[in-house]
Parts: sequence; structure tokens; C-alpha cells
Amino acid sequence: MTLAPYACDPKDSRGRLFPEEESTFRSCFQRDRDRIIHASAFRRLKHKTQVFIEHEGDYFRTRLTHSIEVAQVARTISSVLDLNSELTEAVALAHDLGHPPFGHTGEDALNVLMAPYGGFDHNAQALKIVTSLERHYAEWDGLNLTWECLEGIAKHNGPVTGDLPFALSDYTARHDLELGTFASAEAQVAALADDIAYNNHDLHDGLRAELFSTDELAELPILDSCFAEVDRIYPDLNYYRRRHEALRRFFGVLVEDVIGVARGRLTELAPNRVEDIRGAGRAMVQFTPALWTDLKVIREFLFVRMYRAPAVIEMREKVTSVVMELFPLFMEEPELLPKQWRKDVADAGEDETALARIVADYIAGMTDRFAIQEHARLFDRKRVAT
Repeated sequence: MTLAPYACDPKDSRGRLFPEEESTFRSCFQRDRDRIIHASAFRRLKHKTQVFIEHEGDYFRTRLTHSIEVAQVARTISSVLDLNSELTEAVALAHDLGHPPFGHTGEDALNVLMAPYGGFDHNAQALKIVTSLERHYAEWDGLNLTWECLEGIAKHNGPVTGDLPFALSDYTARHDLELGTFASAEAQVAALADDIAYNNHDLHDGLRAELFSTDELAELPILDSCFAEVDRIYPDLNYYRRRHEALRRFFGVLVEDVIGVARGRLTELAPNRVEDIRGAGRAMVQFTPALWTDLKVIREFLFVRMYRAPAVIEMREKVTSVVMELFPLFMEEPELLPKQWRKDVADAGEDETALARIVADYIAGMTDRFAIQEHARLFDRKRVAT
């Protein structure tokens, strides 16, 4: 691949926390991507919520299918901009590794429970997973990813300033990720690809769940012109093909908008190295203000009609209680944790904060179905005991 001068070149990588011999046939960023794909946390995304609880239907997105869609969009944009698509893909595939079961509902519950112990943040948890919680290699904990990949995971939402989540502060104390700067252009592409993917597929999933109609979508900004174009070209198209054609055009509008902005900002900045991107003072990869305004209308529609739909709210309440009850149970009876977690509990001693973080790590790693099954097993046990 031909890389732009401001792209992340693997030969100039800042390396890994634990030095390794380089592969003879894979770049360091390829190895990052491959390690993420083979990670236990990545496989568990198959059974973790995107919006709908994993068991509610086979056709709805999960965190795994979402991550794959993000990676596809990210590779496309990265290639157009002559960036390192291997690094972009690695960051995209890793960006949601820290999500607990039940999506943002589970995260909100864990954050409340962890408030006395430093809170819970899924981006910081993703970094903790790839630097500590994946324990398969002989010489280190974590995946020993490159500095550039870790930077992209940590700065998924841009520079991180102010009070840092403990998982970020703990790691950066020994491996400075320069959290106050912008990430590489590759990482910025991965972050915007996340927005593009979920803005598109949440519309698909909401339609399949019959939370709103195709006609309602056709009245929203951006989508109105997409449907109009489909109706002009294919006036007799059936219902399902019509909405698919409109949504794929919507998808294309978002991608082309981001590429246009990035090209314009990169031309204006004229960066000669990746450090110019990090020190630019603003993101290089963004939506235009006009499109962002339209997207906010769509997001508000989704918030009201999908994320706060009565059926979704009812399920949110049920799964919130699962997390809210599991956490104090494990705090009171840490011997209920699996055997491989008990050494960490022993090392924590009488440190309540350390124990809480172990319990949070364990619960955050659960899939939707395992959390539900484990809750039923443990609380059925307690009912029988009483």
C-alpha cells in the first residue's frame, strides 16, 4: 500500500510495552489485528447487546457484527485517504471490547455500582482488557499491542483530559499514551466509522423490530432524498428492497461526507508526519456541520422511537436488575467467582476497591446469556437456601 506522509507506518511504530521480535511476514499492525480477532473478549462480543438483548432475535446486530461493520467502513475510508488500513481495522475491531453485557444499560448499571471505586467506562475497560485481562501469553498479561493501537483504543472519543477513568490512569502511569492529544488519523477514522455504522444499522434493526415504519423514515432529513432517488429509479420496487436501497444510499452519504471533510482538512493542514495530526488541535475526520445537524434529528428520532421504546425500556429494567444484584452478591461472597479469579481476590486482601474492580471486570466480561443464566442459578440457590 502507498501511505500518505502523515499515515502510521509500521516501520516507525513506537513499539510494544514488552519488546518482541518482528514477524517475517506480518507488519506489527497486522499482528495487532490478528491478536484482537483471536482474543476471548472479541469472541464474547457475539453474545453481547448492541440495542436489543442478544436472545431477542437472530437478525439484530450484536457487538460482534457491529464491530465487523465498523471495521469494513473504517478500512474503506482509510484506504481512500492513503492511511494504514491495518491499524485502522485493528482499532475498529477493538473499540467495543470493554462493553459489559446488555450494552449501555449494563454500562450504566456498572457505573452506578462502581461510583465509590472509580466508576466504570467501557473505553477504559477495552484498554484494560487488551493490556491486562486477556491472560494467554507466557511473557505478559494482555495482548501486548503496539503503542499506536493502544492510543486509538484509549482516545476513541478524542483527547482524554480531566479526571481519568482509573483503568486509563493505571495503565498510562507506566506506558504514556499522551492522552491529551488527538489520536492518529487511522484511529480517528475508526471512531467515525463507529458513528456511521450504528447510525445506519440501528435504522435497519428498528424497522425489523417494527418500532417505526418505512414511511416515517422517509420523512427524516437525508433519508427523504435517499427514498426519493430510489422511487425515481425503481418506481415499482417492493417494500423490503425499497427500504434497503434507500438505507444503502444513506450509508454512502455518510461515508462520502466524512471523506470529503477529511480530504479538505488534511489539505489545509498539509501534515508531513503523524505527529502533525496529533497536534493539529482539532479532529481531521469529522462530518460536515450540515450533515451533523441532520444526523442529530435522526438520532433524536431513534432515541424516542427505539432506545426508549416501551419494549426496550421493559427489557432494560429487567437486565439492569441482573447486574445490580450480581455485583453485591460477588462482593459479599467472592468465593462464588470462578477459580481463575480467586488468586486476584486473594491478592486484593482487605482492599475493598481492589475487590470491586475484580468483580466489575468479571461481570463486564459476561455475555448477555451468561449473565442471565448466572443470575438465575445464583439467586435460585439463595432462594432454596432460605
